[in-house]
Amino acid sequence: MKTTNTFEEGKVILINKPLHWTSFDAVRKIRNLVRIKKVGHAGTLDPLATGLLIICTGKFTKKINEYQAQEKEYTGSFTLGAVTPTFDLESEPADFKNYDFVTKELLMETAAKFMGEIDQVPPIHSAIKQQGKPVYLAARKGHDVKLEPRKITIKEFEITKAELPVVFFRVVCTTGTYIRSLANDFGETLGCGAYLSSLCRTRIGEFKLEDAMTIDEFVEKISEP
Repeated sequence: MKTTNTFEEGKVILINKPLHWTSFDAVRKIRNLVRIKKVGHAGTLDPLATGLLIICTGKFTKKINEYQAQEKEYTGSFTLGAVTPTFDLESEPADFKNYDFVTKELLMETAAKFMGEIDQVPPIHSAIKQQGKPVYLAARKGHDVKLEPRKITIKEFEITKAELPVVFFRVVCTTGTYIRSLANDFGETLGCGAYLSSLCRTRIGEFKLEDAMTIDEFVEKISEP
């Protein structure tokens, strides 16, 4: 087993975050396993997302901002024909609309409209803070929340498969991009609504999901003599 001192000196741990876990759940699990306080992650994944989570320990926590700033790659799916308050399946779909007019060509044309530098308004159900508090707390209470658009860049936006109402995609983007917002904006541009129905982060900079461990694999690894 690696010593506590090894983790205090600094390690980068690549974890494949399980579905329904928060990013902090993963950090807390790793912190308990390595038995040091200084553990953090480089970029939040929502509970309904899976995939690559970079966890830094000890002195390497100083690298978190550096890793967080790198471009991200995601795969996942949008579901057409409805919207949700959270832009994903954390809330119930509503405002159902017909999507029969949607073709593969229209999907690709719509994706092309989001390529390059764009202004994106983050979801109000997010951890962005206003007056020191996450805006999702106000949004859950039904308060009116206004967020300013942010400049982001969509470097690649590929429609990989369409099994309507579900549309599968791959996106490469800059840090700060909300794929939930992209799903909602995509549906709005199509005219039939859409929400994010699955999401997996496959890359952060040079770090790839294929090199990540599950939580169970990490437990097994540090238990080795």
